[in-house]
Amino acid sequence: MIKTKVLNWLRRFNTFCFLDSCGFPDQQFDFLAGAGVRRKVVLTGTEALDVFEDFLKKKNTWLLGHWNYELETGAGQRWSGRADAVGFPEGFFFEPEWLLYVKEDRLYIEGENPEHLYHELLREPVVQAAPLLLQQPVRCRVSKDAYLETIRQLQAHIHRGDCYEINYCVEFFSEAAQMDPFDVYHQLAGHSPNPFSGLYRVDDQWLICASPERFLRKTGQRLISQPIKGTLSRTGTDTASLDAERRQLANSSKDRAENVMVVDLVRNDLSRICREGSVQVDELFGIYSFAQVHQMISTVSGMVDEPVSMSRILKATFPMGSMTGAPKIRVMQLIEQYEKNARGIFSGALGYIQPNGDFDFNVVIRSLMYNAQSGHLSYKVGSGITIYSEPELEWEECLLKAKAIEAVLGGRQGL
Repeated sequence: MIKTKVLNWLRRFNTFCFLDSCGFPDQQFDFLAGAGVRRKVVLTGTEALDVFEDFLKKKNTWLLGHWNYELETGAGQRWSGRADAVGFPEGFFFEPEWLLYVKEDRLYIEGENPEHLYHELLREPVVQAAPLLLQQPVRCRVSKDAYLETIRQLQAHIHRGDCYEINYCVEFFSEAAQMDPFDVYHQLAGHSPNPFSGLYRVDDQWLICASPERFLRKTGQRLISQPIKGTLSRTGTDTASLDAERRQLANSSKDRAENVMVVDLVRNDLSRICREGSVQVDELFGIYSFAQVHQMISTVSGMVDEPVSMSRILKATFPMGSMTGAPKIRVMQLIEQYEKNARGIFSGALGYIQPNGDFDFNVVIRSLMYNAQSGHLSYKVGSGITIYSEPELEWEECLLKAKAIEAVLGGRQGL
């Protein structure tokens, strides 16, 4: 299988990005891989967007990379400087030496001597994976009791009118872990295939991603965002029971309230950069089924006047509303106050920019983060808290979202 051959070939690179649609329809590529570095940019601090804009203007090429949740966008939020133990930079993009993608069952290779690389890929041997070794049990950064109390405190903020909805996240982690990220990615994609999955490396920092959510896509003048709010465990074993589960999620007043709030937030964000009157809701409360869960996904789009700079787009839309809440600035302050550590690349975005300026980025959720040097392994999960939330059910939703990752790691421990 060519995907496996390409992944094995990527093992030789210190920097690469592998984006995988896992066979889901309506994606531009079956998979897209960039490897090796022709040029790169590291984004940090208050000048991050200016530096990024200068980098984009120098050359129109393929770029792959990410933005952390804490990327400085000038939105008014100031970060405390708390460290994220995995250590991804606030933003990082690179122009690859090699670009490979599969589209409509055909492999395309861009780079020096692509025919030679194609034959090299055909000869790529199977690699024996190193075993996963957790020297410490996976444990949560907060206890269940502390989590429940935090939810009650956040609901007190909602009662006071500070916000309407807030996405609160917790971290599960282990220290001194040893793993083969390629093998873990194969397992995670097998347990939980999702349309915005990926394996991403920047030196010792690794992201193993099984995201179902798109942050933002640009095709020509059209921007499209597809926020997720609403999750239900998929337990049905036949068509009738699965249909019943989908109806249950579709009729959930709590999930619909969460979803419509984030849709309003995304509409507001897009209206700051899109042509007046062009922002619309293409689909509201769509129900989509994945291997582990059913999700409520809405689609919002708008038209921009060309050219619109990436810095303007990010200032208006990042971080994404599904991972913050409403109103965005106030809930970002509360997230900073109540969460125990920086989010880092989690609830940031990973994706690509094409030479013509079109792009596609996911929301980094349902993901493992790993620092190969320190052995710090981390995954974070959260849920949208509203006045209607029941703290116990929010805790269960967090555990549900981590189900596929825990299956790969061998079960949940240390709760």
